[in-house]
Amino acid sequence: MKTDHPIYLFLRSGPEAFRVLTGGLQLEGAYRVCSLTIKSLERRLDGLVAPDGHAGPAYVVEFQAQPVDKSLYNLAAKVGLYGEEHPEHEVLGIAVFLRAADIPVRPSWVHERGSPIRCVSLDSFLRERLEREPDNPYVAVFAPLIIDSDAELTQRAPVLWQTIQQAPLDADIRATLSEVLEFWLFERFSRYTDEEIWTMLNLLTPLEETKAYQSIFAKGEAKGEAKGEARGEARGEARGEAKAKVGTLCRQLTRRFGPLPPWAAQRISAASEAQLDTWLDGIFDATSVKDLLGDDSERH
Repeated sequence: MKTDHPIYLFLRSGPEAFRVLTGGLQLEGAYRVCSLTIKSLERRLDGLVAPDGHAGPAYVVEFQAQPVDKSLYNLAAKVGLYGEEHPEHEVLGIAVFLRAADIPVRPSWVHERGSPIRCVSLDSFLRERLEREPDNPYVAVFAPLIIDSDAELTQRAPVLWQTIQQAPLDADIRATLSEVLEFWLFERFSRYTDEEIWTMLNLLTPLEETKAYQSIFAKGEAKGEAKGEARGEARGEARGEAKAKVGTLCRQLTRRFGPLPPWAAQRISAASEAQLDTWLDGIFDATSVKDLLGDDSERH
């Protein structure tokens, strides 16, 4: 399951996200969150939580969805590289795993008291917290990762969605948490179409009103297609791996930058799978649709 982009988005939503993800670690003072590539070795940090205007520690956060023996060595290297570039900060690492059984034994010093790296396993506390804090949207967003049963997750999905929609959050934070939950539902139920996922959520937003559909419909208008044809295209968008990536890219771009211009929707639709992968990898570093896809004039 892909985790780097949604974890970055989740951390951006504020200090409560950091507290939930780390099993209770509190941030003291103002912090900013970014996703950073350390240029010396081109290593990507899943999330960097850096002090904003104070001398508190910086946290390099890495999320590991699958067991990888070298993951703690990898995090230790990133902590050292970032500390080398920013010696004015104390730099600490947080390794987040889905299951405690996935935490590597080595290096053994990571598990000693006073280690600069802290290991967290979501299965050790999030399921219990989901039951204890059912109205906490920062906990609800992790349900697709911690509920093992597909049947249970399908049954609870509408409540999880409503937990986010009804929470007293700023609009941009609500949109971010909604996107993360939606992303993990699509990853968990990759065999489903977009419309089947929204049906699972009790069609809280009718298909014609979703931003994903509107971006596809805008593309259809540019080609002179009728609304019925565009609806058919939206329903078939997630069939096949490449089409699923088109839908994901359209959703994420629309979330970040608003409705897609027709030229952007056309370019995404015509792109190769390799190009779609490149755009998906770069979406959170892009400053605009043109920055990611290239200027409209490049098509001519």
